[in-house]
This record gives sequence, structure tokens and C-alpha cells, in this order.
Amino acid sequence: WPHSRRARQLAASSALCSSASPLQLWNRGGDREQGIWLCVASAPFYYGAFPGSILRRASDWGGWLVPDGTLTRKEGRNFSMQQMAVSSFAVTSPSLHRNTFSALPARRFQGWHIRRVRNQVRAQAQLQYRKLGDSDLLISEVTLGTMTFGEQNTEEEAHDILSYSFDQGVNTLDTAEIVSTPYLLPFEIKIDTAEFYPVPVNKETQGRTDLYIGRWMQSKPRDKVILATKVAGYSERSTFLREDAKVVRVDAANIKESVEKSLKRLSTDYIDLLQIHWPDRYVALFGEFSYDSTKLRPSVPFEDQLKAFQELIDEGKVRYIGVSNETSYGVMEFVHAAKVNGLPKIVSIQNSYSLITRCRFEVDLVEVCHPNNCNVGLLAYSPLAGGVLTGKYLDANSDISRRSRLNLFPGYMERYNGSLAKEATNEYVKLAKKHGLTPVQLALGFVRDRPFTASTIIGATTMDQLKENIDAFTSAPRPLPQEVLDGIEDLFKRYKDPAIL
Repeated sequence: WPHSRRARQLAASSALCSSASPLQLWNRGGDREQGIWLCVASAPFYYGAFPGSILRRASDWGGWLVPDGTLTRKEGRNFSMQQMAVSSFAVTSPSLHRNTFSALPARRFQGWHIRRVRNQVRAQAQLQYRKLGDSDLLISEVTLGTMTFGEQNTEEEAHDILSYSFDQGVNTLDTAEIVSTPYLLPFEIKIDTAEFYPVPVNKETQGRTDLYIGRWMQSKPRDKVILATKVAGYSERSTFLREDAKVVRVDAANIKESVEKSLKRLSTDYIDLLQIHWPDRYVALFGEFSYDSTKLRPSVPFEDQLKAFQELIDEGKVRYIGVSNETSYGVMEFVHAAKVNGLPKIVSIQNSYSLITRCRFEVDLVEVCHPNNCNVGLLAYSPLAGGVLTGKYLDANSDISRRSRLNLFPGYMERYNGSLAKEATNEYVKLAKKHGLTPVQLALGFVRDRPFTASTIIGATTMDQLKENIDAFTSAPRPLPQEVLDGIEDLFKRYKDPAIL
């Protein structure tokens, strides 16, 4: 046993002594490598060598990290060694490593192995990065949404949120010229950030989000931040976005004006990803389930929209393009028009996706966007369904519920706060607790692990919310255990998209 108080406490614990599994604690000692290591072995150590897959360091985590990724903290939680998923270890006899390392001096090998394991543990605590579609953008699995900046968050708070996210490895920011609001648009809409941010939108505060981001970015290396923004889709009620406009469209003039204004507000000379916030043509969106052909209207041809984007790409003002709140038909038409006419191809789709909003994407967009087909990466917005999946709205009279946006702005994203959505949310909260997860870990872990998710867009109005959201990506088991996924599918069969109006 290593000569440390914590090791003696563990040695004396009934949990350790009663464990049927052979366990040993080992400490290298010395000034450089102090710490407690938990090992599971089927044979005595050979020169201190043991498989890296069966070793985790406790002091790096403030708790024990077991092989399935579950973090068991030392404070306030009882655990036994038998509960630490010992059976999931691939226990390997050290004799299997004898030929590989027998030539190495014991101390030299121990030092190499410790460094290797330390790097493995640190890697598990870091965000992962993925290529977006067929672009060369390597984006973090977390994208920061910013639509509360300028309405619910001051500039100082916004900068703190941006800086913390950046320091944690988040390299992608999502903004927009227009954010949905029930007071200005003829339908309910939720987005991340655009020229219409913050939310709720009015002419006086429109674009304030971009200004906050632009001033923050002046102190950061531009090539380390992937900046995504949006151009507004068809709207008869947000004409203040344009000069002397009677209607906002996705045509060359509107796109160019939108980009020029966004560049100025953001204090940058290029946009990494420019997205169409919602289509120029009629589509059923934001809780509307059925396509209503009586609402058809003339729309800007797909080819013409891509030609306008091509001009901006040629000028160096835009790198890549994407769509948002789009359908399978729209994605395929954009990809086809690009291929036939030699125009830029969309690389991303930003659609709502969460435990209670799945069908829209899973029915056919999954196939369309697959790398073998159109290769369009999903940027999933509202993974917490506007905060509903945290469970904070289940008690309508709680302080946190009254201070949250669905109650601050009556009618906003009302589809997530309906009775059936609440019922489904309550069941997902129970499922999370059953498996030792928080509701946030369950909801964000689910979206994170979907094979078609390129990045998950999160937002926060407080630092505590932000930290919990980002931590969920590294603290939740990766991937979520099969029994958790089975529980999710059971609930999905009972509550298929309960947020549909």
C-alpha cells in the first residue's frame, strides 16, 4: 500500500476489503509523481508495468474515473468497488506485456507509462473536434449560441461567457442578423444568433449581439475562432433589417446587404460559415407539422441564391455556406444546383434536435445528409429544448422557472412548454436520475453521441449554466451506456416529438 492517508483510508474501508475482485493500489512516490492510482489486475505487477486500459488517476478528477467514463466524486456519494464497473475492464495479465517491455528498465518504463496514462485521462476531459461536412473547418463538438447577448446578458457578461467557452476549447460561435420572436414574425421561431439577435427582437437592440462579439474578438486571434452567422429568410415583418425594403428575401441584394452589415458589426473581414436562417420559400416550421400547399409563394431559385453566395466567396468575405431550418427537399435542391452549375455547395444544416424533437431530422434528413450522400453536417440547436429538458420548468412556481426566458417572454417557444412536452420531460428527468446522470448530461450526451451531429449549439445566461452545459460533454459517459439508450428509446416510443403543435 502507498504511504498516504487516503490510501490507508481506502485500505481500511469495508468496501475495499469486501470486494471479490483483486485490487491493488500503487503509488510511484517521489516528488514528481504523487497520486493515488486504482488498478485492477489479474496477476502481480511486472516491473511496475500494467495495461493502460485498466488505470485511472484519482487526483486528476477529484474522484474516481471508472472505465465506462462515470465520474464518482469522493464528496457526498457512497460507492463500492463492485459498483465501479470492474467487469467492464479488459483485464490483461502483465505477462502479455513482458516481451514488449522486458528490455526497458523498470523506472524508465514506469515514467513512460505514467505520462501515457496522464495524457489519456486529460484527453477524456477535453472537447472533441469534427470536420464540418466537406469543408476544411474543424469545429468543436460544442458551438456557443449567443442570442441572449444584449437582452438577457450585458456586454461584460457576454465577454465572460465567450472567454470561458474559448478557454474550454469551444472554437465555434453562432450568431445571426435576426432572431425569432413571437412579436415580430408570423410563426414561432427559435435560432441561435443572427443579425436579428438579441431575443426578443426590436429595432433598437437588433444587432447588439454582433457588436458584443465583435469587440470581444478584437483581443483574440481571428484564425482561432470559427464565426458562423445567418442571413434572414423571407419575412414581411422584419423589413427594418434592410434599407427601404418592403419584404426581406434571400436574393443577391438582400444577401449582400446582410453580409456587409454583419461584417461591420462583427469587426471582421470574413465570415467562416454563412447560413440561410430559414428558407425563402414556404416550409412548415417551428412546431408546424403539416405542409400547407395553400401557403405556397414565389421564391428565389436555388441557383440564384448560390450565385449570390459565390460572389461573396470570390470576394473573400465568406468561406463556406449552410442552411438552417431546412427540409430534405431543400438540402437536395441546393446540393443538386451546386453540382450542375459549378456553384458552392452547402456544408451544414442547423436544425432543431433534442430528446423531444427528433422525427424531423431522423425520418429522412439523416439519409440525405450522410457523408455517403450529400455530406452535410448537423449543427443541432435547442438540444435542451429551450432549457425545458433541464427540468427547471416542471415546477412553474420555482424562482429559476420564473426567471427563465419561456416565462420572461410569454408565447416564446411555447411548443416546448406544452403539457405533453412537460410530461415527456418529467420522464426523461426520471431516467437520468435512475442512471446517476443529471438531466443536462442525458440531454446533451444524447445529441453529442448521434453519428450525424457535427456540433451541438448551447446557450447560457449565467456562468453556472455555461459550465454545466460544457462539462456535460466531458463528464457524461462517452458514449452513453446501452441501458440508458434503451431507456431513451422506450420513452421515444411513448412520446414521439411531443413539441409538435
